[in-house]
This record gives sequence, C-alpha cells and structure tokens, in this order.
Amino acid sequence: MERKKLILAPMATLSHEAFRRCVAKFGGCDEYFTEMINAGSLLNMGPWEKFYLMAGPEPEKIVWQLTGSEAEKMGNAAKILAEREGIGVDLNMGCSAPQISKTGAGISWMLKERSETEKMVRLVKKALDENKDSDGKTKRLSVKMRLGDENFSREKLFDFCSMLVDCGVEMMTLHPRTKKEKYREHSRWEFVADLTEKFPNIPIILNGDVKDFSSYEAAVKSAPKCFGVMIARMAAQKPWIFREILLGDDEKIEIDREKLAEDFISDVEECQPKEFWKTRLQRFFAYYCLNFSFSHYFQSQMMNSKDNTDARAKIREYFEKCPDDRMMVLKKN
Repeated sequence: MERKKLILAPMATLSHEAFRRCVAKFGGCDEYFTEMINAGSLLNMGPWEKFYLMAGPEPEKIVWQLTGSEAEKMGNAAKILAEREGIGVDLNMGCSAPQISKTGAGISWMLKERSETEKMVRLVKKALDENKDSDGKTKRLSVKMRLGDENFSREKLFDFCSMLVDCGVEMMTLHPRTKKEKYREHSRWEFVADLTEKFPNIPIILNGDVKDFSSYEAAVKSAPKCFGVMIARMAAQKPWIFREILLGDDEKIEIDREKLAEDFISDVEECQPKEFWKTRLQRFFAYYCLNFSFSHYFQSQMMNSKDNTDARAKIREYFEKCPDDRMMVLKKN
C-alpha cells in the first residue's frame, strides 16, 4: 500500500506545542496543524497569542490554522502568519461547534453567500502571495471543511471546492460529516474518493475515524488517491498512533505511559500560560486515560485534580495501584 502523508489535526486546546512534543517523541508526523488561531485576537496581539504562535518542536512541519468571521481580518491575520515558519496557512471551514459557527466562523464559511467566502479566500491568498521567502516561495493555502449542512449534495460540494481552487487553494482536507452529524455516525470516506477524482491535481486529505493501522488501511482503500490522512482525537488518546501506523512487521517499541503523562504536564508548564494549565491537562487526559484498565476512575481523578502537583500525585498513585498498565509494547497486530 502506498504510504500516505500523516497529519496531526487542528484541535482546540490540544494541538499546542506541548502536545506536539508528545507526538514527536514517537517520530512525529509529516505535518502538524495548530489549534485554531482567531484572526481578531491575533491582530490585537493579546497576552495569549505568543503561545498560539509557538512552532516547536518541528517548525518546518507547522501549518497555522486560521479562524474568524470577517474577511478583512482573516486577510490581515494571514499576513502575520505568512511571516512565520512552517508550511502554510489553513482556513477553518469545518468547525461546527455552536460557539464557533454562530459567530460566522468555521463551517459558516461553507454556508454564507458565495461572494463573501470567495472574498475572504482571495484576501488570504493575496496575503500569502505577497510574502515570499528567500527562495521565492510562498506559504501554501489549504482549507479544512465538512460536507456542508444537512441538505448538502455532491454537486454543491464540488461547486464549493471548485470556487476554492479558483481562488488559489492548494490543498483540501475533508471531514466527511455534515454540520450536525456527530462522531457516532461513521465518516463517509467515499466523498473523499469523489473529491480525488474531481480534483486530480489538488492534494486531498482524508480526516475522520482513523484510530489504528487497520482503520488507516480501510480508509486508504476507500479513497486510494487521497494525498494523506489526518488524525485528531485518537492522536490525543494514543500520541504514538503515527508510529503505530508506520511500524514494521518485526518492530517492537516499549512505551512508558506513566512517564509520558508526567512529561506532558511539564511540557504544558513550559509551553502554556499558567491560566491555561488546568484546561489543557483536562482536555488531554480526557482522552489519554481511556488507554487504561480502570480508565473511568483514572479519568475522573485527572479531571478533578486541584493543580499540577495534585495531577502528578494522582498519576503516581494510579500506576502504583496498577503497575501492569505502566509499560506498553507497541507492535503490529
């Protein structure tokens, strides 16, 4: 099977540098999308923006994901991101969380008047084109999107994507669910396959429901011409998932899952403002704790930690009670 690009998805409160370090410990991936960067906040350069702009541990693989509801602000924010390290800028047109979509951001760009969305994309593309590096290259413009709202159709999706390509979009990621569909409905990978046929010269990334090697294999078989596979929540549960997918038949890797948890806390302390520590730990451990024998107990302990010192104590306490959960041998099933 042809090896596809492996990409870490943009996840709010998760795809920050501390988490990327966690993924990088196992060899990392081909591209790391950042968590959403709000265009208005970036332009105001508030006290938190410097943390959103951290590019480690592999700056050359960073893709800055931009969100916002106003075309002009998106274009002006793209000028700032164009000067940063990394591969390019990605436009968030897929987030359907009410607190995002109700503001006119996220998936709302797929549902607005076409002229408004076209204007925004062209402004961002212009900002990137006007900032060339020393080799004369510009940052790549990409879009992450869903299928649309509940009355979507292939024709509507194709028409929307044609507009994006005409405006200069160079790569598209499709999370093949509608605005209202939740994770209980399986991703419709066949729509990714459709896009690869319709736009053979544009890299199309598959996103959704890849959780291990077998599901990666199934996804790629469903959309064999996709350029890459993007993984979100399962990367938070298993930061080693990209290495798991690439693991050789006879290869084995030992993972100290207690140390990984403690290292993540230390990296959060280094890479995030103190005001964010609690929520960043809660977000990560809500997924990571699902790996263990007494997952709900461990998860509850971590969610209710008073502070980082308490969180570390609860990690040590769990593995003292469940020592067999500490070490894991990663190998191909």
